[in-house]
Amino acid sequence: MPLLSEKDTKYLKKTFEEHLKDPVKVLVFVDDPSECEYCDLTKQVLEELSSIDGKIQLSTHHVKKEPELVRSYRVEMTPAIILLDANGEDTNIRFYGIPSGHEFSTLIQDIIAVSNNKPVFFNEQQIDLIRSINVPVRIRVFITPTCPYCPKAVLMAHNAALINRNITAEMIEANEFPELSMKYGVSSVPHTVINDVHEFIGAYPEHMFVQELLKAVRKV
Repeated sequence: MPLLSEKDTKYLKKTFEEHLKDPVKVLVFVDDPSECEYCDLTKQVLEELSSIDGKIQLSTHHVKKEPELVRSYRVEMTPAIILLDANGEDTNIRFYGIPSGHEFSTLIQDIIAVSNNKPVFFNEQQIDLIRSINVPVRIRVFITPTCPYCPKAVLMAHNAALINRNITAEMIEANEFPELSMKYGVSSVPHTVINDVHEFIGAYPEHMFVQELLKAVRKV
């Protein structure tokens, strides 16, 4: 049974026709259903998305069968979604967990942003500040599918990764990875953790997000 309704498919087809420029390679990493409750659903929704427009190029990889690829892309959990640009370069945009609920729109906006190599957020000054970061940065944004404020927090983190390849930005579905959520004391979402040294709760405006990012970098 399809996950996307006929109405949704028609809307997405029009959206992709209008907004996709270059191909986007989507890698999905899965595990056995006994080990990963949402892997099959994640794979299915991406298969349905890729069937809507040929510029969305999907490849599925089983973590136990392709350990070298897992190491290459630093995949730590499943399901994992990684977006590559038209040249096959890793954008360092990551989804850990099924992009359902409000986060489905995040995935769509990310695909469009990567296709156009153009961030959705940030003005020129903010982009210059993000580009100035010259150390490795890992942004983890813990979310839940029902949180209406989470997509903005995830998109800003993902946009930062698109701007500067020193940055890796991860959406983490808090309910799917309870041990990790417990480790970081996640009780409210969005909960953003940067390099394990700096964290904040809530979807901040762009200028405040950049300030928090730079604060974290200064702690490195």
